[in-house]
Amino acid sequence: MIRLIASDIDGTLLPYGEQAISEEIFQEIRRLERKGILFCPASGRQYTSVRKLFAPVADRLPCVCENGAAVYGPGGPGPLLGKTPMDREQALALCRDIIALPGAEVLISGADTSYLCPKYGDILPLMESKGNNIVLLSRPEDVPEDIVKLAAFCLQGTSILEAALVPQWGRVFHAAVAGAEWLDFTLADKGTGLTQLCAALGVGLDQVTAFGDNFNDAPMLSIAGQPWIMEGAAPELRERFPNRCRRVADILRTL
Repeated sequence: MIRLIASDIDGTLLPYGEQAISEEIFQEIRRLERKGILFCPASGRQYTSVRKLFAPVADRLPCVCENGAAVYGPGGPGPLLGKTPMDREQALALCRDIIALPGAEVLISGADTSYLCPKYGDILPLMESKGNNIVLLSRPEDVPEDIVKLAAFCLQGTSILEAALVPQWGRVFHAAVAGAEWLDFTLADKGTGLTQLCAALGVGLDQVTAFGDNFNDAPMLSIAGQPWIMEGAAPELRERFPNRCRRVADILRTL
């Protein structure tokens, strides 16, 4: 019996390049709620961004945010159920390495605030378009709270970021490609976040259906009772998770 649906957003619920969740998804969330099935966005996005994106149903939804490093229960806004901070000195050292890379920007995440130290003109409007709560800083050391996630952004793609950062920092933090231009670092992952949420809600992992399209979704898909990978995912992910779909809504309608 399925009691919880956990779904990635970008590339899964929201095709890349699109800005709004379809009304069809909102209708399915309401229908499933009447059947006793909760819907949970599970994203690298910030909680404020997720709530804006799901505004018509936001108060109904628990959320796994920041790739599992911040977990919220239902409500308007919901309670913070779990947070997994990174070691501050290590996180700041990684920030400095990202900033030193030509063409790269760093996005520093607190539980519900994005901290930017922009080098170029691209990242600020991009994060504003996602609805993030943003604070600009002159240096990473000025972040006033626990750091739960770091993201490296590069318009030239993640291969540059992976080559420069993963050999050293992949031994310290979870490193996961989160989009064509994003490489995320956390101590948590979406599997950690989903596990915390299910424990708080009294839901078994075998009672979860999960959807994803990228490598940062794999920890969540690996522990969910019914995992689904999007048809457009990388070949190695399609091999690992045999249940595939083109549209999340098509599967939701069968539940």
